[in-house]
Amino acid sequence: MLVHLNNFIKKIFLIIFLILFPISVFSEEKKVDFIETNWSFSGLFGTFDRSSLQRGYQVYQEVCSGCHSMKHLSYRNLQEEGGPEFTESEAKAIAAQFDVTDGPNSDGEMFERPGRLSDKFVMPYPNVQASIAANGGAYPPDMSVLAKARAGGADYLYSLLLGYEDPPEGFELDEGVYYNKFMSGNKIKMSAPLDDDLVTYADGTKATTEQMAKDVTSFLVWAAEPHLESQHKMGFRTIIYLLILLSLVYFSKQKVWSRFNSTTEDKKEAFDKLEEIVTEYEGEDPKSFK
Repeated sequence: MLVHLNNFIKKIFLIIFLILFPISVFSEEKKVDFIETNWSFSGLFGTFDRSSLQRGYQVYQEVCSGCHSMKHLSYRNLQEEGGPEFTESEAKAIAAQFDVTDGPNSDGEMFERPGRLSDKFVMPYPNVQASIAANGGAYPPDMSVLAKARAGGADYLYSLLLGYEDPPEGFELDEGVYYNKFMSGNKIKMSAPLDDDLVTYADGTKATTEQMAKDVTSFLVWAAEPHLESQHKMGFRTIIYLLILLSLVYFSKQKVWSRFNSTTEDKKEAFDKLEEIVTEYEGEDPKSFK
């Protein structure tokens, strides 16, 4: 019984350790020292910065959406708790900016209508082949889960956006290829997408390259993990529950085994009393008692 209790306690400690220190394995990608920044959503108690997410959506829409899709997001997600949290009217206005192909109608023909909250984000190209042809043979990846699909996550995306620079002497680049120190092989077909004041933020924030990179990265992390905040809350509650359970198991163990200890002590005490009686009766050597 004691062995089972000890194993149970060890398992609880292991679960708590795995929650506090998650291990991500990316066996195929070489570790790179990315540009580190303070992310509001990192850590057990991390939350998204709503203003940053809204600015990040603006950067995505004005800069990235011309090539990169986000096929797993719907416009209604923009108003949901834990995300950018646009108001319902704002989210409807955003959706209505786009024309969505729908149908067929009563005549059997497809038609276009303004977007609705239930619609998926409009794709920049009708299919993968069209996107490759329009980008010189390079496929612009879908950004829905990009933050989870790359080693380094947020740090990787942020570093990639800021990693453009002139190639070192002797480093050859083909036409239409650019040097990026954080890209695998240091070659990338996408030109530097960000530049100071490329967008005008609605909230008046200065649109530096670093600020835009941070905002759009935050937005992409949320897109990949829209329930991150609720997961953090659930993880914290789980840890509290496990600590309480661990305490109860420990004190239960102490109480159960204290009975065995007290029984042993009672037997020892009884033997000592018997020894005293024998000694009184026969002298100092209790072995002489018959």
